[in-house]
Amino acid sequence: MWAINAPSSDKALGGATILLNPSASDDTLGKSEYRTDLVTHQSGRCLAAYLYAGASANESTTDVVFAGHSLIAENGTELAITERFRFETQMAVADIDVERLVNERIKNTSFSTQTPTRRYRTIEFEFPPLYEITSYELKRPLARLPFVPGDPERRALHCREIFGLQSTGLAKRLKHTGIKSVTIGVSGGLDSTLALLVIIKAFDTLGLERRGIVAISMPGFGTTARTKSNAEQLAAQLGITFRTIPITDAVRQHFRDIGHDENVQDVTYENAQARERTQILMDVANKIGGLVVGTGDLSELALGWATYNADHMSMYHVNAGVPKTLVRYLVEWVAESEFSGDISRILHDIVATPITPELLPLDAEGKLRQDTETTLGPYVLHDFFLYYMVRHQFAPRKIFFLAHQAFCAQNGVDEYDDATLLKWLGVFYKRFFSQQFKRSAMPDGPKVGSVALSPRGDWRMPSDANAALWLEQVRVMGAGNRLDRNVTVEIPRI
Repeated sequence: MWAINAPSSDKALGGATILLNPSASDDTLGKSEYRTDLVTHQSGRCLAAYLYAGASANESTTDVVFAGHSLIAENGTELAITERFRFETQMAVADIDVERLVNERIKNTSFSTQTPTRRYRTIEFEFPPLYEITSYELKRPLARLPFVPGDPERRALHCREIFGLQSTGLAKRLKHTGIKSVTIGVSGGLDSTLALLVIIKAFDTLGLERRGIVAISMPGFGTTARTKSNAEQLAAQLGITFRTIPITDAVRQHFRDIGHDENVQDVTYENAQARERTQILMDVANKIGGLVVGTGDLSELALGWATYNADHMSMYHVNAGVPKTLVRYLVEWVAESEFSGDISRILHDIVATPITPELLPLDAEGKLRQDTETTLGPYVLHDFFLYYMVRHQFAPRKIFFLAHQAFCAQNGVDEYDDATLLKWLGVFYKRFFSQQFKRSAMPDGPKVGSVALSPRGDWRMPSDANAALWLEQVRVMGAGNRLDRNVTVEIPRI
């Protein structure tokens, strides 16, 4: 491992996914940290699991001390490590995801274009699939929020990097086109707030006047006083141009034109409002010589939770690479790192606001009748499914096994039971496949992470791809083929 051309590199190119390294490397001051870095980095360079077992303290003699340093790393991540300078036997134990490593190698062109310098003998053997073993709890870290780092310090660095990527992408587009004005629809919700903050950063970076940012509130049938007020207050505090253009009269005229009964609150009722708002944004952008900045996020793109040629469309889509579970943390980070006082207070209130498109009228008490996650499913689950499907190409059975581990088996608390997980997994696949046509026509937007759905970048999927195989696996699991449980699942119609 210490060599310029480590033997493990050639073995990895020869096909080895698990590299075993017994070693009699003595310990000196600072060497353990360097050794840990070497093991971790080599596991990442080789797209492999690297198991290092050092000689134990019992083998120390004369002028050298061995520490019994043993560790397991997988693709750049440390999974397990023993305590050094112990005389009793220790074991470092971890779960290795070989399928994940193989999939990484298929995608990684730097790895796949290299060839080993020698031939190796291959001995084949099989493990039983882990997800067929009942009552197993993973020994490896498994986050409920795979897009959000758990460590607050790392999460802050993560947010800073993403915010920089978003604002730089928009700044480049403005600089290239020479445009100094933009329009954005602001609802007082999370997504439009993040997009507005990105615009502010891009304008400040380029030294553009903030008055060139035209934020438009377009209250409709379901707009609440809370979201409307937050949008107005935030715009005032940020020093941008703010306009309120109600859409109810225009939409009612449209209903009369197409012969739609306003009392029928169906998809036509909802989408007519979204398209009216986009028409306003586009036309005002033309009027001021600007461009429309989109507000939808990665999770909405994955699920098709956008009205085609309405909120689905813009001239630059700054949130296209940011999943819903991360949007909240990004807005919180901006509230705490970029602003203070009233702006920070307003942003924190926006973070605490329920997620809803506000397209249905309020009830008699003025409360929301529409909650996105009640209809669509929890974003925490959909983002989990999205990450493991797109980033690692796992099949439904494995994704469900991991979801069970993350949401059912940790700390003895069942956040979601198996039937609920299977229900929303079925919804995820059905929507993800059926809504590709929207992603095939999505506007430009910056890629910020390892999961991106732009048809011009990482994700090239036919709009008519069939979800039958994936849904069948979900159906079979729902029929009782999982963890010896009798679970029946009905997948809602979309």
